[in-house]
Amino acid sequence: LSMDAILSQPTTHSHAPQPDRVPAIQLKNDIKARAVITDEPTSSIIHSALRTYPLSAAGELPRNEALMLMIRRQRTVETVDVNGRLPERLRKTYRDEDFILHEDKNLIIFTTKTNLSILKQNKHWFADGTFKVCPDDYYQLFTLHAMMTNAIIPLVYGLLIGKNSEDYNLFFEKVLVQDNFQPESIMTDFETGTIKSVKDMLPNVLHKGCLFHFSQAVWRQVQSKGLTTKYNEDEYFRLNVKKLIALAFVPLDQVITGFALICDQFDDDADDLLDYFEKTWIGEKRRRGAGRKNPQFDHKLWNVYDRV
Repeated sequence: LSMDAILSQPTTHSHAPQPDRVPAIQLKNDIKARAVITDEPTSSIIHSALRTYPLSAAGELPRNEALMLMIRRQRTVETVDVNGRLPERLRKTYRDEDFILHEDKNLIIFTTKTNLSILKQNKHWFADGTFKVCPDDYYQLFTLHAMMTNAIIPLVYGLLIGKNSEDYNLFFEKVLVQDNFQPESIMTDFETGTIKSVKDMLPNVLHKGCLFHFSQAVWRQVQSKGLTTKYNEDEYFRLNVKKLIALAFVPLDQVITGFALICDQFDDDADDLLDYFEKTWIGEKRRRGAGRKNPQFDHKLWNVYDRV
């Protein structure tokens, strides 16, 4: 139902009064206004507006998907020109440097010549993606960082429409063509698309996984296996989970032995967690013959022994 239909003059038909429709109209107007004047995430705008929405009028409330679409349309009107390009006010930095490296419906890259110069000077890169702080027309914000005076700072920002290797390949392609970059290493999370893309686009660069993302992945599995309460209340179990994560600090040739020793210390209710860890990070035992299958993530990717 369009706003024009709601606000049109009444017809000759007779209807009962609909006092609950007024709050719904006001809610949509408030959401539209907020979408234009703030950079808040869509979900935050909706939640803020709903705090003052009367429960008695819940039946007139549009579906959440409709409200999200309304915000996207409102922001699209305000943030792109007639050709679908970002407006001039977003194309320059405060220092009047060009800020748009690449722009199309699949990818927008924000950086400056200064940032690219800094990136070239640094031999150790860091990349990360976030799915929470991202415009609705894109899937993630992917950033490329370098170390400056003991701080890791973002230098290149990319709005990607997905997280498969082709999306990351396009990002790296547009960045790498700008100069003769020669990084020695790059650290990323454990997104399979990122890993494949780094292998394709930076084949001679040492690729390392992030320890934080490794421990975060294990913790998510503790939660998904229904072991959160046990982790909080059972000190022995909590210590053993930490030992799994600490395998990242064990010499590579001792990782499998260390995993076997830790497994013996878990109770049976942790079998699902250990199966996950073995399949993902260690490699399952072969049913026939000796040795193990390749894990989802190679030991060299997540092990940090040579970095400490």
